[in-house]
Formats: sequence, structure tokens, C-alpha cells
Amino acid sequence: MASIVAALASPTAHLAAQAAPTVTLTRMSCGTNALPTDVGLRFSDTFAFSGLMVQLTYSCYLVRHNDDYLIWDTGFAMGPGATAPKQSLVEMLGELKLPATSVKYVGISHYHGDHTGQAKLFPQATLLVGKGDWDALNDPKLAAATTPANFAPWISGGSKVEPLAADKDVFGDGSVMILNMPGHTPGHHSLLVKLREMGPVLITGDLSHFRENYESDGVPTFNTDRAASLASIDRFKRIAKNLKATVIIQHDQRDVTKLPAFPAAAK
Repeated sequence: MASIVAALASPTAHLAAQAAPTVTLTRMSCGTNALPTDVGLRFSDTFAFSGLMVQLTYSCYLVRHNDDYLIWDTGFAMGPGATAPKQSLVEMLGELKLPATSVKYVGISHYHGDHTGQAKLFPQATLLVGKGDWDALNDPKLAAATTPANFAPWISGGSKVEPLAADKDVFGDGSVMILNMPGHTPGHHSLLVKLREMGPVLITGDLSHFRENYESDGVPTFNTDRAASLASIDRFKRIAKNLKATVIIQHDQRDVTKLPAFPAAAK
């Protein structure tokens, strides 16, 4: 009887294994670190962390899903500025033997310039961005805050955009999800990637900028909606607990080593 059960179960298990997508996650450096920052100056609206110095960083991520690729955030633009990346995203993709045209989606956590500087290098990609942020990007009165020039291929109508009013199951199988987490900006989102070996990984965007703020539910002075920020932090933490996920705070240098060093990928 046991042999019959095993024989029946084996093909099913084999088919399930075949159906499981290949998903990997690669961190890329998308800006040069400045000196440690006094995070009490702007990153708390309750005057917390006075004098606390944190090394912030600028991260982008490449998600592979079988033969499709998503870039999550695009960091600072190349240029002479002190925080400009040493390599462009296109150059780093080249090290992985991937042309820029292989990127199917560009997912943007929010409209700030340190997350959007190289987006227009991928005009062939579908832009996935929160609807609240997309609306702001198309409002000329908000141009100084929203860096619309970085989105020129999509704002012009020449490239495809999908404004996200809620969560987005990017590839339709639950393995890569863009999560609606407004508050930092009107359309801010975070990213969930489910890896076969490492397990679920949650990438914050700017939900929180460093560990101490994440742990204490801190809200920066420049967030657009305090109540929405706190609700998003609560939801994010509940997801992290329920999935037993690894949380990566994008701007916290201490979280960089949670993923393999480029060009290696987490699996």
C-alpha cells in the first residue's frame, strides 16, 4: 500500500517542483555612502535619536523570475555629485551578462530622487509605481519634490506604466509582490520576494530608514501622512512575523550583509 501511495505522490511532487519558478534576489549599490548621518535631525517627529549616528546606504535590487527581471528602485543618477554611484545599473547588469533590455519591470518604492535616478535607463520596461505617487508625478505643482524628469519615458506616454492602487502580484504566482505601504509618500510601496532557500524577504523601501526607527515605529518629519505611515509599519511588521521573513531596511548599511555581495544572488 505504501509503495502505491509513493508511486502516486511522486509524479505530483515532480510536477510541483517543475512548476516552481526560479527566483533570485541580487543587491546592487546605487549610491556612494556619505558620512554617518545624525538621524535625530530629520528622521523622527518626536525628537528621538538625538545625536545617534547611522551609516546610511543606497540600494537597488534585481529580482529574477525564470527568464523575466524586475529592478526594484534605481538609486541616484550617475554624475559628479558626491553620492553618485560608482557604476550604473546598466554596467552592473553587464557584469551579470544581462542587457538593459532584459528588464521587464521597473518597480519604484516611491518618487524621491535617491530611488529613481536611473529609471529612465529602462524605457522598454513597464513602470510599476504607486498610484498616489504617479498622480503626484503628473502634478506640475509638485515637480520640485517628485523628480518627474526621472520618469520622462512614462510621463510622455512613450513607455508603459501601471499605477498601483493596492498590492501587485508581479508574476501572478505570489513569489514577488509589491505591497501597498503609503505614508512616506502617498503611493509608497515595499517589496516581498519569496526565495526557495532563504525564504521570504521583505524590502522596506523607505517605510523605515534604519533599525532603531523600524523597531520604535518612528516617523520622519518629511513623511506625507503620519497616520498612514504608522498603519503601514504595523501591517509590514505583521507580514514579517506571519511569514517569518527576513527584513531588509534599504537605507541601513547594517542590513546590506543579509544578502550576498554583488554579483552573487540570494536564492
